[in-house]
Amino acid sequence: MTDKTPAPTDSDAQVSDSPSPHPWAELAPERFRLLRLAPLTTDSESGARPLRFVELGQVERHSHQQSLLKLSIRLPGQVLTAKYNMLEIWVDHEAKELQFGPETGLHLEPVNRGLGRFLLAQAALWAQKRWPHYLVKEGVLPAGDITSEDVRLRRDRCLQSQGFEVIYPDSQQLKALYNVPRVSTLRPDWNAEKVQIIELRDAAAMLEQADRNLLEQEIKIRDIQDRLNRLRREDGTLRFTIACLIAFSLFQAGLLIWIATR
Repeated sequence: MTDKTPAPTDSDAQVSDSPSPHPWAELAPERFRLLRLAPLTTDSESGARPLRFVELGQVERHSHQQSLLKLSIRLPGQVLTAKYNMLEIWVDHEAKELQFGPETGLHLEPVNRGLGRFLLAQAALWAQKRWPHYLVKEGVLPAGDITSEDVRLRRDRCLQSQGFEVIYPDSQQLKALYNVPRVSTLRPDWNAEKVQIIELRDAAAMLEQADRNLLEQEIKIRDIQDRLNRLRREDGTLRFTIACLIAFSLFQAGLLIWIATR
């Protein structure tokens, strides 16, 4: 009896030809920092913008062929899908080229809080320390994320403020490209009034100050409650006194009427 090996099918060939994911694709953050999002006025599209604290996660890898920096924003008490709040910077050392990712684009939550400029500035700081002469690969901006003209203009202003050039190949502005000549052209600054990095010592000082403020508020609340209780007792005494005076006055009036009618 002879063994027969089945011939490969088209589906097997498709599976074998499909590219395997990069070993760095699913790296989890290894370093964390605290970010303070300053309170801003209510926006007509994004709504209320109160004071918030979010977490910046970072992880990087290096080899002779490639380098990677992955930045992520995590919101306390809120779970987002993988495509949100993630920026990747892939560096090809053989081609001396830098590429931004992911391909689906940069989706941020909360929106309109300065996080886009902040992440791009962090990427520029990281790359300019190592490879300022590298080229930056041109990329396509997803059109599905644009819900209004204001959103498009805000996105373009954000990119242009960080050194990118936004190009529209067609007159209808349906497709947009971003381009920048070299890593050294990127701008590593952002609006620090909107997004502030809180160091560990500063975070501890903020917690201590908040604890002191809570204690002061508790003392003030206790004093107000004592004053209210004292006023309630005085009010009860005054009410009793007034009731007694009214009763005595009615008795005197009745007595006078009785005397007058005798």
